[in-house]
Amino acid sequence: MKITIFGSGYVGLVTGTCLAEVGNDVLCVDINEQKIAMLKQGKIPIYEPGLDSLVQKNIEGNRLNFTTDIAQGVAHGLFQFIAVGTPPDEDGSADLQYVLTVARSIAEHMDQYRIIINKSTVPVGTADKVKNTIRGTLEKRGLNLEFDVVSNPEFLKEGAAVEDFMKPDRIIIGADNPRTIELLRVLYAPFNRNRDRLIAMDIRSAELTKYAANAMLATKISFMNELANLAEKLGADIEQTRRGIGADPRIGYHFIYPGCGYGGSCFPKDVKALEQTARQVGYNAELLSAVETVNNRQKQIIFNKIQAHFKGQLAGRTITLWGLAFKPNTDDMREAPSRTLMEALWKAGARVQAYDPAAMEEARRIYGDQTNLTLCETPEAALQGSDALAVVTEWNVFRSPDFEVIKSSLKTPVIFDGRNLYDPILMANQGIIHYSIGRLPAVK
Repeated sequence: MKITIFGSGYVGLVTGTCLAEVGNDVLCVDINEQKIAMLKQGKIPIYEPGLDSLVQKNIEGNRLNFTTDIAQGVAHGLFQFIAVGTPPDEDGSADLQYVLTVARSIAEHMDQYRIIINKSTVPVGTADKVKNTIRGTLEKRGLNLEFDVVSNPEFLKEGAAVEDFMKPDRIIIGADNPRTIELLRVLYAPFNRNRDRLIAMDIRSAELTKYAANAMLATKISFMNELANLAEKLGADIEQTRRGIGADPRIGYHFIYPGCGYGGSCFPKDVKALEQTARQVGYNAELLSAVETVNNRQKQIIFNKIQAHFKGQLAGRTITLWGLAFKPNTDDMREAPSRTLMEALWKAGARVQAYDPAAMEEARRIYGDQTNLTLCETPEAALQGSDALAVVTEWNVFRSPDFEVIKSSLKTPVIFDGRNLYDPILMANQGIIHYSIGRLPAVK
């Protein structure tokens, strides 16, 4: 099948590459000439495990191509995927200007039937706006061409996006034309072999499904963080409580790990967008507001613990951060807890020495002119001469460090464990002062 993908960012590139991997003829369109030039050379602008080799393989197989030519893209594929960004507007709602610009561009160039597929995360009702944009543009051209608009939200986890696309747990198709659903069923057949993962529904329900999924996961995280903070006050151990409630199959163990807050490009943006969508139809989504409020507060928790430990005397001190990305296996620092922590430390007069396995270049891009930030080449180098260690991202490389090196490198043996990686009893036996999120401190 011939497929066009508008947008060669995270979602567009993963989608296009994986569709090419199963034999389709995919053309990715992007207005960023520098990005397209990079991609034509097989160089990818994002960090995603396994993606670079797949891109190179499918370029060499001539199944994956890139262009800045919109007309070429519209002429190429029956399936026209819209996979451009929907950044938050000032009021938290999703900004649809890029989605509607692509819809208008498709209508300006199409001369036969096309299926326009919204892959971007968009509010309920966006498909109607895309339809009206295309229909209005065609009318200006004096054309009455048939087309269909489909909602096909992505459920890709950063750091595992290729695996998620190739082996999806569900494929959501929102459409109002049964023929279109069948065409999408054929398109996704290679990813739908051992059991039927495709769930067809009306368009608005499909649009809501994406927001509902992310809001539910964000709610679980904020709920566990709320419980962890309560556990500290009550003298309980959130890790034991977590295991106790996770054993209930109705709850399960996924997304019930307390920590220093969630970040990234999805959860914060989508919770706010769904909250704003509710407001637009006259509904006060109080739970969504609470999820966001709890998360914003949780991002401050490591700084608060550091400030309390040093009795508010942070000026002139150096704090080591292990982890800058909002989660492991990505270089994405959007809304990352590390940013909240670093900016609070700088405001208090402290310096930061940091290490991350993937996000160092992104940190340089964001904070290149920050004189109180030193980016170090190894986790151990980041410890040298520091007053304390804060673990912010749960990369595997941080899970079993040499605690003797940590003790000998730090001025004071203190760890602020923002992801509950280390056992409090082990820390006490090592002679390390250990602050966690909702764990009982070991008495020695």
